[in-house]
Amino acid sequence: MAKVTIKVNGKNHTRTVEDRTLLANFLRDELGLTGTHIGCDTSQCGCCTVHVNGRALKSCTLLAAQANGATVVTIEGMAKKGKLHPIQQAFSECHGLQCGFCTPGMIMATAGLLTDNPNPNEDEIIHGLEGNLCRCTGYINIVKAVKMSAKLMRGKAR
Repeated sequence: MAKVTIKVNGKNHTRTVEDRTLLANFLRDELGLTGTHIGCDTSQCGCCTVHVNGRALKSCTLLAAQANGATVVTIEGMAKKGKLHPIQQAFSECHGLQCGFCTPGMIMATAGLLTDNPNPNEDEIIHGLEGNLCRCTGYINIVKAVKMSAKLMRGKAR
């Protein structure tokens, strides 16, 4: 057993967890943050992407004990005071989702991509999201949503 304290979406959470507890399971089972989806259990799909210390990571690849002392942001931490984050807004407006299962991971991966590259071209977007799978959309509207996200986050009109 391990005692961990992880700052999630601005609030510290201390729990005692089994050593093998994945961060994804900690977020979902211990904290009730079910926006972090688990789609494959093999780090292939990206549905569980969150930000750990400012970097987009698949939370199924990290033990909760390894995240002890870290700052984590989940999809639930993106919107502020009831207002969608610009990336969430762009995914909605561009119809960058269908079933929505991959959407939290796509949004978190997009946020990571735009942190590193605030004005990506289409090839850079495709490469930046290649670790996140969508089984519904065909990616066309996801790419459009990322482009719009970049513009919104740079403060430019559509």
